[in-house]
Amino acid sequence: MAYDKFNILTSTAVPLPLENVDTDQIIPARFLKATKREGFGDNLFRDWRYNSDNSLKEDFVLNNPIYSGKILVGGKNFGSGSSREHAAWAVYDYGFRCVVSSFFADIFKNNCLNIGVLPVQISPEFSEQIFEAIYDDPKTEIEVNLPAQTITILSTGAQESFEINSYKKENMLNGFDDIDYLQNIKGEIESFADGLLL
Repeated sequence: MAYDKFNILTSTAVPLPLENVDTDQIIPARFLKATKREGFGDNLFRDWRYNSDNSLKEDFVLNNPIYSGKILVGGKNFGSGSSREHAAWAVYDYGFRCVVSSFFADIFKNNCLNIGVLPVQISPEFSEQIFEAIYDDPKTEIEVNLPAQTITILSTGAQESFEINSYKKENMLNGFDDIDYLQNIKGEIESFADGLLL
């Protein structure tokens, strides 16, 4: 498998209510030299997390110990800018398995789906509800149910549905990337090819 299967994720969440977060802010260009997916989490939001002397910026949310979890809740237009896959890699490598926003840049959204990070697009109104719940209680848990395509604030019961491409959904449920998917149906492909040769 390319990554862990995604079914139902129940987790606390990290709030990042900033709009128009672009991929250069997610992972600055100077850290794009590696070709493997490992180690990018160390530099997720690097210029927001660290001062120039590599000391932590205490006011940045990822450096605040009261917030943690596998869900990142971002503001509108998350993942805009360049198409670098490394931005999705950094999110995954840091430990997030789901990013929630009221709007995603398409390329970033697809890059996430290809590596096992579920992008959940919700309404601006529900986004505000999630932020309020987290700020009221940082231990608030969010349930992201991929089979049912719902996201729920467990403390209030507020829920909203989200959309996902059926092919990408099936891959996420199985932990497949595109190559894994093709390998999984190798027998069907070979049978189809054999039929063409008859």
